[in-house]
Amino acid sequence: MSHWTPSKPYELFNQSCYGLSPLADNTIDALVTDPPYGISFQNHEWDKNLPQRQIWEDCVRVLKHGAFGVVFSSVRLMHRLMVDLEDSGFLIKDVLFWAYLNGMPKSRDIGLEIDKELGVTSKVVGKYDYVQGYKKGGADNYYTNNEKLKYEPHSEIGIQYKGAGLGLKPAYEPMILVQKPIEKGLNVAQNVLKYGTGALNLEQTRIPYAKGEGKVGHNPHPNGRVSANILRTDEFEDGYDKFFVVPKVRQNAEDFNKHPTLKPVDLMQHLVKLVSFENQTILDPFMGSGSTGVACLVLQRKFVGFELEKEYFEICRKRLAMIDSQE
Repeated sequence: MSHWTPSKPYELFNQSCYGLSPLADNTIDALVTDPPYGISFQNHEWDKNLPQRQIWEDCVRVLKHGAFGVVFSSVRLMHRLMVDLEDSGFLIKDVLFWAYLNGMPKSRDIGLEIDKELGVTSKVVGKYDYVQGYKKGGADNYYTNNEKLKYEPHSEIGIQYKGAGLGLKPAYEPMILVQKPIEKGLNVAQNVLKYGTGALNLEQTRIPYAKGEGKVGHNPHPNGRVSANILRTDEFEDGYDKFFVVPKVRQNAEDFNKHPTLKPVDLMQHLVKLVSFENQTILDPFMGSGSTGVACLVLQRKFVGFELEKEYFEICRKRLAMIDSQE
């Protein structure tokens, strides 16, 4: 099979990413991907398990020496994914945190569970409209327009455990920063000169100073601070909001895009800028509906993506064609 070469702005493959068969060794400049988390999100079949370690070995094969990558993960299974990445040949460089205020708690009232276990009927204390997801009017699978009864525990022991649950409200999503080692025998500068990879693009991801804020540090940079490993969705009003702010995607932001784990293009742009430079090629082996690809085209990067699900592949193809036609 002839290998794909980055002569076009992007190339999409509606096939399994395992093997990355269209790609030659040491040809890709960076990796940005949001793989399955293995937590059965909304009971989706594709999220039942973490990816097989083979894909990370494949990524190491096709990435250039020194290339960086960002791999999204979940809090529960981040440690497993990091082991797979490290065992595949990647260096673990950092963990970025995408912090947000509007995470949805995934728990239940244990007091009500105790009532059920004891055969006691819980007390009805009101009614409410059930809204799942970010807002009313979002994607169909996120909103249920029906009235539900609100219960409180009725048994003595149930009342004691009223409101007790099984988990905290999620407020961040981890993103693992990895790097393929630089070529043996080369220093960083030599590796960059030979392959164009081996350094983070800190200059293009600086956080501008706030309006009216004096420059800080012993040697302040005119363009602002070096980006931190915390990315926010909101200003937290803690007196030191010096982080890149990325709002969450609202469901149905694009009429034709129904992907359940859609990432903000602003976030993907920040990550793409961090791990690459203009005209370099970015790989996303789990491209979903293509937010990484959109970010790449906007930022004058080339993009190669894989997606097995035909529905999401077509969404990505449509999104990138729209961007490409505007160039």
